[in-house]
Amino acid sequence: MDKTIKIILEIQNAKSICFNRGFEILLYCTQLLSQHSEEAESDARKICIHVLDNWEKFDKNLSKIWADLIETLGFYPYIQKNSSDLKIMSFADDVRMSYFRSEFLQDTYLHKEQKKISNFLIQGKNVVASAPTSFGKSLLIEEIIASKKYKNIVIIQPTLALLDETRMKLRKYKDDYKIVVRTSQRYSENKRNLFLLTAERVMEYEPLPKIDFLIIDEFYKLSLKRNDERADILNNAFLKIVNNFHSKFYFLGPNIDGITSGFAEKYNAIFYKSDFSLVDCNVIDKSNSIDWNNSNKKIDQDKCKLLCSLLDKLQNEQTLIYCLTPARARRMAKIYLEHLQNIERKKGRKLPLVEWIDKNISSEWSLSKELQYGIAVHDGSLQKHIGTSIIKYFNAGNLNCIFCTSTIIEGVNTSAKNVILFDEKKGSKYIDFFDYSNIKGRSGRMMEHYVGRIFNFCHIPKQESVIIDIPFYEQNPKTITDEILINIEKEDVKCEVRDRYDMVTAIPKNLLYIIKKNGVSIAGQIRIYNELLKTIEVDKNLKNIQWSQLPTWNQMEYILKLAENNLFDFQHKRGVFSVRQLTRFLNMYTRKKNIMDIVEDIFDSKNKNVKKLTKERKQKNFDEAIETAFHIYRHWFQFTIPKVFRVVDSLQRLICERANIKPGSYSFFVQQLENDFIRDNLSILVEFGVPSNTVRRLENIIPENISEDEVVEFIKKNQNDIKRNLLIYERECLEQCL
Repeated sequence: MDKTIKIILEIQNAKSICFNRGFEILLYCTQLLSQHSEEAESDARKICIHVLDNWEKFDKNLSKIWADLIETLGFYPYIQKNSSDLKIMSFADDVRMSYFRSEFLQDTYLHKEQKKISNFLIQGKNVVASAPTSFGKSLLIEEIIASKKYKNIVIIQPTLALLDETRMKLRKYKDDYKIVVRTSQRYSENKRNLFLLTAERVMEYEPLPKIDFLIIDEFYKLSLKRNDERADILNNAFLKIVNNFHSKFYFLGPNIDGITSGFAEKYNAIFYKSDFSLVDCNVIDKSNSIDWNNSNKKIDQDKCKLLCSLLDKLQNEQTLIYCLTPARARRMAKIYLEHLQNIERKKGRKLPLVEWIDKNISSEWSLSKELQYGIAVHDGSLQKHIGTSIIKYFNAGNLNCIFCTSTIIEGVNTSAKNVILFDEKKGSKYIDFFDYSNIKGRSGRMMEHYVGRIFNFCHIPKQESVIIDIPFYEQNPKTITDEILINIEKEDVKCEVRDRYDMVTAIPKNLLYIIKKNGVSIAGQIRIYNELLKTIEVDKNLKNIQWSQLPTWNQMEYILKLAENNLFDFQHKRGVFSVRQLTRFLNMYTRKKNIMDIVEDIFDSKNKNVKKLTKERKQKNFDEAIETAFHIYRHWFQFTIPKVFRVVDSLQRLICERANIKPGSYSFFVQQLENDFIRDNLSILVEFGVPSNTVRRLENIIPENISEDEVVEFIKKNQNDIKRNLLIYERECLEQCL
């Protein structure tokens, strides 16, 4: 066994470590550092992390020497945190430590690798940073904001949940920056602007001011090789900003070994890879306790028993359990809930969210019951405010375990003492080493857990080098999509794709402009354009096109039929199987403005199809009805349908104006749908994580004639009156806006 691993195991298992043995470990770490190699320094770093994690075991007469070694390793945040134990003694050490104090963040020290990247960014260099999850890359985002070096900054993150977390962290800078989170918000002419947007919203925001600095979080999502359906739009968002404004940029992401050759030179960027971490991870293999020769059903049963037993042992620590699909996560959560009920585990304190769920959704929803036992499920279908609250409770230690999918690994900033890799797939595909590293990276949290743990219930993927392709620069003829190609500047198009570029841009200029701006399937948009042209010029049937305000059933169905297999399909059905069914749900939501009506509709339909409706089956149907309706709301009503209607609206306007006839106008409907049919000036509150039914109750209190920005100020001044009739949970959500 490797000597470093032996020492780490000794530190973990010993009751105490005497002076002489502690000095021997110190001496070994010093010898490692004297080798001046990355591998040796990494070993020394890991040992010191475990020393800090077991500090009480070591003879305190060695504290000064340990402090000197830890300072040499560049662990300045830990020296600040543990200043009573890790005393900096010499003037030289004190001077050196002062160098690592952030110039812009109060009482904040950077570790030595953070400081290197910070220097590059403050000097105005473009940086592509690859470092572990626990590196603290996002702290450098805040340092850029606090420096006030740039007037207009765009931060692109893959999910609204991440953006909302970022907004809450950065709202302390609202006196210096107007924080823009929606395309309906206008930027400020008088002060700096901070745009917190998804790639889709970057493409929709018009007009942008001159953008000085662009940040792309999780930049590996640019890659077409990782099969992310939103890669096209992220590539185009980069091109829109950097081509137009020549902005400086900072890309950040984990576990990447390289990027497309030549990109760094083209954009005068530094690719900075670091394995530096202030957190270590113990890997514990549970897969050897499972007989993989058994049937899949038996393997699953054995894994469930093993999981329940392990979670019982970890009950006082935060644990993430990774599952391959939302349905799988929900099933495992229910199994563990039943286990806790069977062993008569006492409920924890009733969280404010539980009261809200019981009054606004149902006390019969499994999530309500699970939360009372410190259990939660997190997937992309949850209403935004519920998902945000679950993460907040988890980070505060009010929940013990979250059964999750890749959404929490890739789309939310949270970490835990423990991560359990329960499944080895992401959807239908096996996770690769990159995915595994990302999941593993959620174990341990800098400044809180020195050492995390990952429990592997399945086989670990083979380690491989990860090179992220940057499609708009690489322009690989086999992989680049027309949707990216069409947005590349003509002079930047490579000869290998020149003929194809000329073909896809051989479209009338005004149509080409709209197609590029929409940023979705070119072929699909052209087919819709031709169908609209036929309807207007041949059929003369304009009633399904020339509408404004709210559409009728037939008008909804017409638009959705145009878009089917052009802008979306029903391949991943999740409760929706046809345009007619989708139209029915959309019409129901437009009329009643309450997702619970769709829940009840789906629930009744499921019950009718069951001959013997047991209590267990009824519970299952109810949970599935809620989860399906929430998915319809998040995926269809909040994302796909608004995009579809915007695209068709832009194409019909062009055709109608050419034909000299009055066009339709779908913008009001789209805005209403995205805003949950809430009054315009209050819709910002939903964006900030206030439940929509709570916001509706505020319509009679908050004036209609004040702007979005003034709404928050009005709430601040009238907090007592506004909060008087709200639940505790609703008050908590409202306070996050202030």
